[in-house]
Amino acid sequence: MRQVFDGGPAVKQALETGPTLGIVNPARARDRFALARVEPAEDLADLVDWHWVITWDLPPGATFTQAVVPHPVGQVVAEDVGFLAYAMPAAAVDRRTLSGASGVVGTKLRPGGYRALLGLTHPGERGAVEPAGFLGATSARAAAEAIDQARDGGPDAAVRTATPLLRAAAGRTRTPRSTAALAALAEAFAMIADAVPGTTVAALAAGLGTTPRSLQRLFADWVGVSPKWVLQRHRVHLAAELLGRDPGLDLAGLAAAVGYYDQAHFTGDFVRAVGVAPGEYARSCAAARGR
Repeated sequence: MRQVFDGGPAVKQALETGPTLGIVNPARARDRFALARVEPAEDLADLVDWHWVITWDLPPGATFTQAVVPHPVGQVVAEDVGFLAYAMPAAAVDRRTLSGASGVVGTKLRPGGYRALLGLTHPGERGAVEPAGFLGATSARAAAEAIDQARDGGPDAAVRTATPLLRAAAGRTRTPRSTAALAALAEAFAMIADAVPGTTVAALAAGLGTTPRSLQRLFADWVGVSPKWVLQRHRVHLAAELLGRDPGLDLAGLAAAVGYYDQAHFTGDFVRAVGVAPGEYARSCAAARGR
């Protein structure tokens, strides 16, 4: 039997207690890989949301595919081939297949951070993946060192290895214009995270002291998607997070709590982002939690 959803308190707790926003069915992955999150250096906090370090050691011949519902940001990731720069994914769901034993050391950039850090004149082509040459000639060696440190159980050490490269790149590309844009986007995304059910782009713009058109232009120039898209994605991320924590939640109450007036629109957005309906997702999370 589905339980009555308590709305605001549960939403607040989910955002304050180590959310896995975007990771599809995180319980299914609990014994397949280890995930650590590391806060950025203070002088990079305008560009970097957080660092994430994943390590895995699968049996010979075994593979595991993890799906992620992407955030509207870019990433810089140390992998076996060196550092790679990932623009915001184009696909609704991004999948990564793991095998053997290894690790990656990732940097989740803030909204607009991809353009700012790479010194671009646009938010980046969605789905683009390229060597992070902007990190300099020593980046390949640093990537290998960071991965070794991650596999040795030192996520903080791995991040400390990557940080000087990011700091040097930021020093070369940070401008007054990018600083202002990142600050405006940070305020907008914070307001989206705190948005009450039914919040519109017009209401967001008014709360930020700007116009809908100016807000849409800011997002188009620096993020690559619209404020409406971000609002919808945040609601789906939050709903999936809450269902992953408690698959028995009442779906109608959940839809209302994350910002939908009716369950049909909630279900449509959820299917487009996650690939399955909320009920099916809840059942798969329940099965993963029970194994």
